[in-house]
Amino acid sequence: MTNPGNSVLDKAGIPRHLAWGYLGILIFMMGDGVEQGWLSPYLLGRGLTIQQSASLFTVYGVTIAISSWFSGVLAESYGPKKTMMTGILLYILGTVGFVGYGMPELHFPVMLITYAIRGFGYPLFAYSFLVWITYRSPQQKLGTAVGWFWFVFTGGLNVFGAYYSSWAIQHLGYLNTLWSSIFWVVLGAFFALVLNKDKFKADENSGAVSKSEELIKGLTIMKEEPKVLLGGIVRIINTTAQFAFPVFLPTYMAAHGFSTTAWLQIWGTIFTANIAFNLIFGFVGDSLGWKNTVMWFGGVGCAVTTLLFYYSPVLFGDSFWLVMLSGVLWGALLAGYVPLSALVPSLVKKDKGAAMAVLNLGAGLAVFVGPAIVGIFIGIVGNEGVVWILAGLYLISAILTWFISLPDNAKTAHSAKESPGILFKIE
Repeated sequence: MTNPGNSVLDKAGIPRHLAWGYLGILIFMMGDGVEQGWLSPYLLGRGLTIQQSASLFTVYGVTIAISSWFSGVLAESYGPKKTMMTGILLYILGTVGFVGYGMPELHFPVMLITYAIRGFGYPLFAYSFLVWITYRSPQQKLGTAVGWFWFVFTGGLNVFGAYYSSWAIQHLGYLNTLWSSIFWVVLGAFFALVLNKDKFKADENSGAVSKSEELIKGLTIMKEEPKVLLGGIVRIINTTAQFAFPVFLPTYMAAHGFSTTAWLQIWGTIFTANIAFNLIFGFVGDSLGWKNTVMWFGGVGCAVTTLLFYYSPVLFGDSFWLVMLSGVLWGALLAGYVPLSALVPSLVKKDKGAAMAVLNLGAGLAVFVGPAIVGIFIGIVGNEGVVWILAGLYLISAILTWFISLPDNAKTAHSAKESPGILFKIE
């Protein structure tokens, strides 16, 4: 009889018992990403003001941040399947209201409320599955397992969603493309919740903790284990530039001769590379150490490539391919933060869902922090100053990661004896 642990999926780092769930996340996030890149200009073209569009996406970001935090503790308290089901129901409810009642006549109050409801959907669905992964993956392969999660998450949201919508808006129209997202998220839920037969088991002592206490743990764990708080701050910095760059880099690139189409091609290629390196750095983290990978490849690497990407039009002129290569290097090293999703929950023996909640909150808050940095500082220090602030934040994240060491009793090769100052220490 074949040992289940020797299956092709297990060797690749995907827990075989969760394989359908990974496929479900990919399809769900593709449905969630159908409006990426075109909804805002579409609404502006139909008569919405810039202020109204900004308000719409700000409220959407607020609910994403809140939902990202709740996903971890709710998944641990009520189970991932119930939390994921709640996420898909809120997504469908918000989509029906937004597309069916808000969009046709641009009824802004309805759009504002329903798009906010829709924002609760994907964090509850996707990040709850990430908690499931942290409990049900072998510790020595946890970095690879979460690498696969970010591979399917980003691939669905930023790649397949964009490619599908580029076809759908031409053949189905804008509103019908949004309606079709319901089909894809339901199909994804079918794979993740019906075909996925794995049973989730939280900490043995969790039954003795009330649901309200479990929710509060999402906050108190940062006081009980300060390293979890550091991990949350590092997670915010991880994608801050990702949400800051689109605010000012398109006009900066245009000033150096790059058209909007060229910029979109560069940006799309960056995240095509990013999804591949999400997987690669999962393997790297399991080999070289989670902390070392985040600190050197993520923090230091992104600090250097952020500056390289910004100055590439100056260094290479109008060379499209060299500017793109500079951006791809940044996108690749952005994936160096992937092992953070393995490192932080491993800091605690129980309450891993609460630890993941802190990371998920950090992912949601980055949506605000990036544009906020641009809005606050660009008038004072200009484009160049903002880029140096972003690069400095990456260096700060590397310093913070230096202090995130695993406890001695952690059942993993990535233990406290891992020297933070040595990059290529394979244990």
